[in-house]
Amino acid sequence: MSEPTLRLSESQIQFYRDNGFLAVTEPLTTPDEIQRLAAIYDDLFQRRVGRETGDQFDLAGTDEEGKAEALPQILGPSRYAPELVQGLLFANAQTLAKQLLGESATFGGDHAIFKPAGTGAPTPWHQDEAYWDEALDYNSLSIWIPLQGATVENGCMQFIPGSHKWDVQTHHSIGNDPRVHGLEIEMEIDDSEAVPCPLPPAGATFHDSRTLHYTGANQTQTPRRAYILGFGTPAVKRGESRDFFWNKIKQTARQQRAAQTEPTNDA
Repeated sequence: MSEPTLRLSESQIQFYRDNGFLAVTEPLTTPDEIQRLAAIYDDLFQRRVGRETGDQFDLAGTDEEGKAEALPQILGPSRYAPELVQGLLFANAQTLAKQLLGESATFGGDHAIFKPAGTGAPTPWHQDEAYWDEALDYNSLSIWIPLQGATVENGCMQFIPGSHKWDVQTHHSIGNDPRVHGLEIEMEIDDSEAVPCPLPPAGATFHDSRTLHYTGANQTQTPRRAYILGFGTPAVKRGESRDFFWNKIKQTARQQRAAQTEPTNDA
């Protein structure tokens, strides 16, 4: 494992605590590693790794075979390419996550979202925790890292400051279509409150699991590659119940593929 080279300042840490997000424009790794990671990333998407198990799917579409994907995603790409989490980028990401969450924070998983050139769909406003276990409370964050420059035009991250202090709001599947895995918040969002966070290659945004965020469509002629790392302290059982019904009514092709490959107890 590489030795980390970055640290957050006290003012950066306080900004994160006040606003629920932070943009770090200093690259988390070297140009050489960015190039290597981008090549690995492109290969994983070209091979559609994890398709059979439900790890690769269309986040914003109905995920039908033979249909162009609006927003391809891979869950757990480091399971297929461990080198993604063995270099300087991961070492710096882990160090900065521990500064924000505490030394007990550990790596919780990764995913990759690809916005194709000229056609990559927007990722609607949502809170990450809306996808998770309704019975648990979390102290976690996501680190969103572009493997090329991220701009408003190609789909950089945008946040609503202070929304990490909200409860998880009601969500529904994108377009109210239960065949779509992706979620969008049900309430109306005032876009004028949004803070876009353009970044250089391997810059990063950090956001809390409840922070409301969005990325626009890719309007450029270059693909937008986003690699996301999750960190958190151990989740705890909630004392108060809540109902994430929007996850229970999904009927996605991804779920069907995952169910077909789950091990049984018939041995």
